[in-house]
Amino acid sequence: MSDKLGLTNTSKGDFMSIGYACLTRGVNDLRYKTCRKQNATKENLAQLIEHNLAVLEDMIDYNQQQGIKLFRMSSDIIPFGSDFEVNDLNWSELFKTCFERIGSKIRRNQIRVSMHPGQYTVLNSPNPDVVSRAMDDLKYHTQFIDNLGVGPEHKIILHIGGVYGDKESAFDRFIEVYARLEDAVKDRLIIENDDRLFTIEDVLKISDQTGAPVVYDNLHHYINGGKLDRSGAYWIEKAKATWKDQDGKAKVHYSQQQYGAREGAHSYTVRIKEFLRYYQSVEPLNVDIMLEVKDKNLSAVKCILATSDKEGIKNLEKEWARYKYAILEKSQPHYQLIRELLKDKNAYPVVSFYELIEEALETVPSSKDALNSLDHVWGYVSNEADIKEKKAYEKYKKEVELSVESLPKAKRFLKRLAVKQNSTYLLESYYFDL
Repeated sequence: MSDKLGLTNTSKGDFMSIGYACLTRGVNDLRYKTCRKQNATKENLAQLIEHNLAVLEDMIDYNQQQGIKLFRMSSDIIPFGSDFEVNDLNWSELFKTCFERIGSKIRRNQIRVSMHPGQYTVLNSPNPDVVSRAMDDLKYHTQFIDNLGVGPEHKIILHIGGVYGDKESAFDRFIEVYARLEDAVKDRLIIENDDRLFTIEDVLKISDQTGAPVVYDNLHHYINGGKLDRSGAYWIEKAKATWKDQDGKAKVHYSQQQYGAREGAHSYTVRIKEFLRYYQSVEPLNVDIMLEVKDKNLSAVKCILATSDKEGIKNLEKEWARYKYAILEKSQPHYQLIRELLKDKNAYPVVSFYELIEEALETVPSSKDALNSLDHVWGYVSNEADIKEKKAYEKYKKEVELSVESLPKAKRFLKRLAVKQNSTYLLESYYFDL
C-alpha cells in the first residue's frame, strides 16, 4: 500500500495539474542564452532565438514524457523581446515553423503554459516611461504565447506593482492603465498577491474593478496577509470565483519557506509531507498548482508521484536511478535505507522514499561518502578515458580526500567526460545537479 497520507484523488491529468517554472533540472544542455546590448546584432539575435526555442521544445518534450501538464515558460527566450530599439527582428515570422511545432506539442499533450514578467514590469508606476515599457513587455509576452496557437487559458501573471507613498492612488493607476491594455493582453493577464504591498484582499478588490482573474500565492500570503483572519482555502475559493470559463481552471502558486534563509526565500525542494497537507486542504477546490521551488521539475515529479493513485513502484525505481549517486554522495546509510525500501515490489512507499531523499540531501557529505560516489560514477566513463584523464581523476580524488570542498571541481571533471562520451545514464541522472 501507499503511504500517501490517505489521498484519494484520481490519476495525473484527470484532476489538478502540478507544474514548475522556467528551468528544467537534471537534463543536459537545457540552458537559455542571451547577450549584452552591444552584441545584439540581427545575426546574433537570430542564433540565440533559434537556440532558445530549441531548448523550450526540449523542455516541452521532457514535460510530456514525465506527465507534467503545467509549465511556466521563461520570459528570456527572445532576448530584448520588448525592447524594439534593440531587437527589431520579425521573430514571429522568422521562427513561425518553430512556434507552430512547439504549439502543436503543447496542444496535443494538453500542457498548460504561462509566463511571468519580472519585477520591472510595473503598470501602476507614476513614471509614464516605466508604464509604457511595461505595456510593451506585456505585448511581447502576449505575442509569444499567441504564436504558439494556444487558447486564453494559457496565462501571463503579473503583480500589481508599487505603492509609491499612496496606496489608493496606486490602486487607481493600475485600474486606469489596465483599461488601456489591448484586449489580447487582457485575455491572458492574471494578477497575483505579493509578499510586501498588495495582499490577496487588495488584489481581489482590483479584480472587481478590472475583471482580471486572481492567482493566490500561499507564501506571499503568509508573509503579507497575517491580519486577514481566513484560511488559504477561503482565499483560493474567492480567487477562483474571478476566473471565467474561457480562462480555464483556476491556478495557485505554491512554495515553502527555505529554513534559515531570508523571509520569503523559496525552499530548495518541496518538503513532501508539508505539501501533501496543503494538497489535501485545496483538493476540493480543483485548482492547478504551480510550484515555485529551486529544484524545479524534480519537485514537480515528486508531487505528481505522491498525489496519483495510478503510480507504482516502477516509477520510484526510475526516480531512484536518477537520485542514487547523489544520495550515495551525501549519506550511505540513507542510500541503503532507500534500497531496502524499494525491495517490496507490491508497495508504493512514495512519502517515505522522498522523505529519506530530503533528509539525505540536507546532509553534509563526508570525504569517504563523496569518494565512494565518485568512484561509482567514474566507473561509467573510466573505460573510454585516456591516460591523461585517468591521471586527472586520481588527482581530483586526492583533493577530495584532503577536503570535501574540492568535490564540485571533481564532479565538473566527471561531467565533462560524461558529455564527451555521451553517457546518457549519467547525464539523465541528478548527480551533477544536486
